[in-house]
Amino acid sequence: MESHSGEVQELPRPTPPPPPHNTGDNEPLTTEETKKHYHKGCPGCQLEEANQIRTGIPYLNFFYIWIIGLTSTLPIQSLFPYQYFMIRDMNIAKREEDIGFYAGFVGASYFSGRTFSSVPWGIFADKYGRKPCIVISILSVIVFNTLFGLSTRYWMVIVTRGLLGTFCGILGPIKAYATEVCRKEHQALGMSLVTSSRAIAFVVGPAIGGFLAQPAEKYPHIFSKESIFGRFPYFLPNFTISILAMGSCIACIWLPETLHFHNDGKVGGADEEEAQISEEVEAQNLLKNWQFMSSVIIYCVFSLHDVAYLESFSLWAVSKRKFKGLSLTTQDVGIVLAISGIGLLVYQFVVYPFIAKYFGPIRPLRPAAILSILLLTTYPFMDNLKGSELKVLISIASILKNIFSATITTACNILQNTAVTQKQRGAANGISVTLMSFFKAVAPAGAGILFSWTQKHVTGLFLPGDQILFLVISMVAVIGLILTFKPFFSMSNALSRS
Repeated sequence: MESHSGEVQELPRPTPPPPPHNTGDNEPLTTEETKKHYHKGCPGCQLEEANQIRTGIPYLNFFYIWIIGLTSTLPIQSLFPYQYFMIRDMNIAKREEDIGFYAGFVGASYFSGRTFSSVPWGIFADKYGRKPCIVISILSVIVFNTLFGLSTRYWMVIVTRGLLGTFCGILGPIKAYATEVCRKEHQALGMSLVTSSRAIAFVVGPAIGGFLAQPAEKYPHIFSKESIFGRFPYFLPNFTISILAMGSCIACIWLPETLHFHNDGKVGGADEEEAQISEEVEAQNLLKNWQFMSSVIIYCVFSLHDVAYLESFSLWAVSKRKFKGLSLTTQDVGIVLAISGIGLLVYQFVVYPFIAKYFGPIRPLRPAAILSILLLTTYPFMDNLKGSELKVLISIASILKNIFSATITTACNILQNTAVTQKQRGAANGISVTLMSFFKAVAPAGAGILFSWTQKHVTGLFLPGDQILFLVISMVAVIGLILTFKPFFSMSNALSRS
C-alpha cells in the first residue's frame, strides 16, 4: 500500500508489488505524483512549489506583510490624541461636558463596522483569495481615512469611520496570509511580524495624530490658516497615513496569492469544498466547547476594559482642570502614548520572553490583572501634579498599563488556541474576532457616555467624577479576573493543555 508521502508500507498480508518507479523509502515524488499535489495555473500551488525549492526566509514578502499590517492599524491609534478637539470644533456638543459622549460613538462606529464585516470578509478571502481582500482593505484606508480627515460634520465622521471599519477586513486574512506565504518553519516569524507591526502602530499612530493635528496652530510658519491644512485641521495626520497606505497598496502588486484555485477556477476543488463543510461542523462543535468559549468571553471582557481605558484616557488627559482633567495638548498625549508604545516594544522583546520562560504565558494573567486594577486607582490623583512631573508619571503609568494589557492579551490568545485542535483554529479565530469586535464597539461608546456623565458630576456624589470613571473601568477588569476562576473557567485544565 502506498502512503500519501509516496513511501511503500508493508502490511501483515500479501500485497501487490509496488510500481517499478518507487524503489525506496526516500524516493522522491515522480512527475505523476507531483501533479496530484500541484495544479497548473493555481497560484497557491505555484507558491508552494516555489517554497519547496527556496528554503530561505522570504524577507521581501514578510516586509510587505509588515508594512500592510502597520498601515491598516494606524487609523485606529492616530485618532486618540485629537478626537476630543475634533468633536469640540464641530460644535455638536452643546456643553463642553458633552464632548466625551459624542467622541465615544466615533470610536464605536469603526468597531461596529468590523463586527458585522469580519465573517463576510473571511468568507470572501476563502473564496476569492487573500490578495484581493488585502488590496480592498488598503484601498479603504486610503479613501475613507482621507475623507475622515476632511470631515466637517459629525455625521461625516461617523459614516467614514464606520465604512473604514466595514471595508478594512484585513484582521483575519493577514494572519492567514502570513502563515501561507512561507515554509512551515518560518510561520512563527510571519505571525510575529503581524503582531510587531501592530505594536509599532502603538508608537507611530499617536505620534502622527499628536504632532500633525492642528498644524496651522502648531507650525504657523509652515502651514497657513488659509491652506487646506488650516481649513481642515485634522486632515494632515489622516492624509499622512493615506500616503503610507498608498505605498502599501503598491507593495501589494508583488504579493503572491496563497489561495488554491483548482478545477477551472473553483477554489481548492472538491477537497476544499469538503473542508468547507467540515469547518461549518467544527464551528458548531466549538460553540459547545466550554473551555474555548469561556476563554473567548474572558478575552472579550478584557478587550472591553482595554478599549474603554484608552478611550477614557485620551479624553480625560486633554479635558480641563475644572473637570478634573490634565489639560494636556494633542502633542502631549501623542508623546505619552508613543512613549508607552516604545516601552511595550521593549517589554515584548526583552522582558516578556524571560517571564514566559520561567512562569509560562498563562500564569501571569491574574497578577497582571490585579496590578492593572491597582494602577488605575492612582490615575484620579494625578490631576494634583503639573509640568514635567505630571508628564513623567503619566508616561510611566501608561507604560505599565500597556505592559499589563499585553500580558493579559497574550495569555488570552494562548488560552483560546490550546482549547481547540489545530484544525479548529480557523473557525475559532472567526468566532473570537467577531465577539471581540462587538465588545470593542460597545467599549468606546460606553466609555464616552460615562466620561460625559462624570464631567457633569465632578462633585456632589459619594466620589468625585474622575474617581467614579476609573472605578467603573477597573470593575470591568475585576469581572474579567473573577471569570478566570471556577466554576466559570478551569485554569488547571488550561495549564495542563499548554
